[in-house]
Parts: sequence; C-alpha cells; structure tokens
Amino acid sequence: MQTSMTMMSTTSAMKPLSIVDQRRATIVPINTPTEEDIGDKSSTCGTLLIVLSVALVILTLPFSLFVCFKVVQEYERAVIFRLGRLMQGGAKGPGIFFILPCIDSYARVDLRTRTYDVPPQEVLTKDSVTVSVDAVVYYRVSNATVSIANVENAHHSTRLLAQTTLRNTMGTRHLHEILSERVSISGSMQVSLKLLIHI
Repeated sequence: MQTSMTMMSTTSAMKPLSIVDQRRATIVPINTPTEEDIGDKSSTCGTLLIVLSVALVILTLPFSLFVCFKVVQEYERAVIFRLGRLMQGGAKGPGIFFILPCIDSYARVDLRTRTYDVPPQEVLTKDSVTVSVDAVVYYRVSNATVSIANVENAHHSTRLLAQTTLRNTMGTRHLHEILSERVSISGSMQVSLKLLIHI
C-alpha cells in the first residue's frame, strides 16, 4: 500500500508526456488552462490597458479633461462599462463623473416617467365578441444598471409586454365585464405588469 502511494505522488510530479509518449500511454494528463489562469491573463492585460490610458490622460492633460469628465442630469444615471465589464458601484450620477478614454463606455438612462399609447388591439373576448381595445401605459426605470445590463431594449420590451398583457387580460373576460369593470381590470393589469417588469 505504501508503494502505490509513493507511485501516485511520483506520477503527479512528472512532466507532461510528449507526443511520442502519448502514443504509448493509455492515460494522458492534459494541461488545460483553468479559468483562474485565463482571468489572471485578462486582468493583467486590463491593468496594462488602464495604465496606458491613464498615461495618455496625463500626457494630454489640458485637452483630456474635455473627454474624461461627463455630466448627467438629475433625472439621469450613467451605467459605466470598463473593458466591457460593468463597473462596481452601480450607476453614477447625478452630477459629474470620470471615464478613461478608449477603455470606458457608458450609457445614459432616463429615470423620468414615460408614457406609451398602446395602439388599438383587436381582442376576442371570452364570449366570442371581437372588441377593439386601447390603453395608456405609464412606467419609469427604477434600476438603471438592470435596465442596461439585463435587457437589450427595456422600453421596447415594456411596450410589447403591455400589449400582450392587454390582449391576455381582455381575452379572459366577458364583454359586460370589460364595459362595467374598467377600474378592476386596470388594477389587475397593473399587478401583473409589476410582477413581470423589474427595471
């Protein structure tokens, strides 16, 4: 038993097999880079690029101030990506913030309430009557980072979801309910939209 343990320890300390040795052996250890190795290489490259960008800012200091400092309004937030990754700390703003040229990119997100007129939808009610229904949707972005990082186009997605919710809600009601219970239908649509939208 001791000999097998020593053999295991010597085989794990051996060099990787060459191409000639691989043809003779049945089990070949493969040295593939792990995610840590790849992460270390990318962080080293990223650090080098950041240092070069800072050096560029310092060399062109009076002119680089026009490129590096950005301002967002009270009703806006800026989501910053450094080398394609979301920066820690969430969205910046309101006010002034600093970006490194050629490395940082940012997206402005408007936090004000938006309105959207849902175009008339032809809906078949539960009692097989075709009804043309329209609506107005009010919404606002509450988390700028999520609206940029998780959804390609949050406003378009919200509009499509509002149209779908309107059709689905009206399709499950009778005509007399649609005509008499507008407030309760509106409340149920608000609840279902709030459950589905988290931006």
